[in-house]
Amino acid sequence: MVEFYKYQGTGNDFIIIDDRAGNFDINTTKIADLCDRKFGVGADGLMLLQKADDYDFRMVYYNADGHESTMCGNGGRCIVAFAKVLGIIKDEAFFIAVDGPHKARIEDSQIALEMIDVDTITSFDKDFVLNTGSPHYVKFVEDLILLDVAKEGKKIRNLSKFKSEGINVNFAEFDDGRLVVRTYERGVEDETLSCGTGVTAAAICFSAANNQIQHIPISTLGGRLQVVLNWHEESVKNIWLKGPATFVFKGQIIQ
Repeated sequence: MVEFYKYQGTGNDFIIIDDRAGNFDINTTKIADLCDRKFGVGADGLMLLQKADDYDFRMVYYNADGHESTMCGNGGRCIVAFAKVLGIIKDEAFFIAVDGPHKARIEDSQIALEMIDVDTITSFDKDFVLNTGSPHYVKFVEDLILLDVAKEGKKIRNLSKFKSEGINVNFAEFDDGRLVVRTYERGVEDETLSCGTGVTAAAICFSAANNQIQHIPISTLGGRLQVVLNWHEESVKNIWLKGPATFVFKGQIIQ
């Protein structure tokens, strides 16, 4: 029997397990089944909170398809909220994830997460490719609300250049003072309500095209986020993703 907690960050939802004892057996636990919305708990991914020397904890993230994945921004914010509930941290955290160390702060019931620095933005067919802890494709469009994100995102995700490793595809449009972002996520293989590394990628590209603006309010289908960043010549540093991270429910997995 394994106790789990369900959290969501702007509609990006996760199963989180306290695995500090190291008892979670990845070989016998079918993560894809747990994340299935018809036959399981239902989630965009599953995270383990583990012990880590010199850090408050280690974050291990699995996509909904069951494969261990790269960094998840909204997941990182949710696991910080979970760590506070466990009493591991107070209002600040320093943890390790697959893309390296991360700092986080709890500010007025919201979680601010420091993302990795970004040194390279590559042009691709008039769009952009960059890595914000996970690989992202960013395309600016008009009439985003009308776009079939699942259809168009799947096309780009499966281009020969990206098919083997996969890429997350973000469509963005500036509207009414906010950057609106919709994301097709690899591993989920569908549009999600929000993607933390995705909105970070879109915000960086928007900043680059608009005089290196430092504060970008974001709207996603699942809610609002904000990205704050600083440019150092061609690199982007001190990138912070901030937004809500909410406990949904807890339960038990009978193995």
